[in-house]
Amino acid sequence: MPASGSRAAAIAARLSAIGLPTRVEEHDRYTSIEAEVPEALSAGSWRKALEAVAEADRFGLLATSVNGRTLWAVVHEAVPATGDVGGPSHQR
Repeated sequence: MPASGSRAAAIAARLSAIGLPTRVEEHDRYTSIEAEVPEALSAGSWRKALEAVAEADRFGLLATSVNGRTLWAVVHEAVPATGDVGGPSHQR
């Protein structure tokens, strides 16, 4: 499992621990996490959910009248550091 997948799995586990059903999906350059948020979520649970997604690289809340509320987060793959970041034209 890539590093992004491990971080995403940890975030998903924290969201699941507070009772939010989660989905984790791996992509080429990132891993996404989505959790359905019920209408009656306590303030304490909201705090824990926000603390969990704050560990991601990006997060947000999608709320619609049709599909309810979905808390989402994205964890990007780490880009390996190299001595040739600028490419051949930048070498001296």
